[in-house]
Amino acid sequence: MTLPWSDAAAIAAHAPTITHVYAPLTYAWAPHEAYLSRYGSGRKRVLFVGMNPGPFGMVQTGIPFGDVPSVRDWLGIVAPVDAPPNQDPKKPVLGFACPRREVSGQRLWGLFAERFGTPQRFFADHFVLNYCPLAFLANGRNVTPDRLPAAVREPLLTQCDAYLRAVVSLLQPEWVVGIGQWAAKRAAQALVRTEGGETAALPTGSGEQPDPLAQAMPMPKVVTMLHPSPASSAANRGWAAQAIAQLEAAGIW
Repeated sequence: MTLPWSDAAAIAAHAPTITHVYAPLTYAWAPHEAYLSRYGSGRKRVLFVGMNPGPFGMVQTGIPFGDVPSVRDWLGIVAPVDAPPNQDPKKPVLGFACPRREVSGQRLWGLFAERFGTPQRFFADHFVLNYCPLAFLANGRNVTPDRLPAAVREPLLTQCDAYLRAVVSLLQPEWVVGIGQWAAKRAAQALVRTEGGETAALPTGSGEQPDPLAQAMPMPKVVTMLHPSPASSAANRGWAAQAIAQLEAAGIW
């Protein structure tokens, strides 16, 4: 399931500080489609939700937290990645030839590989995606969605909310695990509980029409897991053990 991310990219491009917008679901659709078709079918008990693509992960491979060796060697996915237009020369898209590791993805997929052994065992009832599938750069500097100007951020997040609700409607998870506090907060806001115990059919735009994919959608429990980013001092002090402890405390693992 996809939304018109090219429209979102056009909106985001109007932010004066943003020099480049990468939309991996377009130029890296081949590996992303392989990821969906191989691992995305059926109901998933746990849905892990990240913020948005990292410049050395999903930007390169089209896979959430898509550290190249992790995607190639554990997920078993290698596919062509097109060269997107208007690349940032400081953060070019090299696809599976990118030599730099995505540390967050290396840690995340490494944890899943150590605990489950095979992707098939992990994806039997887990899945991973990003809340926002766009990456924003300001002359080589990564800009996360929460730091976009409000006039750009709010229309974009409206689309991302609808995207997450659609995925939840399809996968029917019991748990949504926000990888990092911001992702958890956005997931909780997108999946608003109504008095009847189901998510509200929130509008996807400025009109009054409800989101049909959110109708009668069961409400998953939303929890937070420490983000594996090396920019986090906490994550650099034994991230895997802390993440496991959080998931076990919630009753997920």
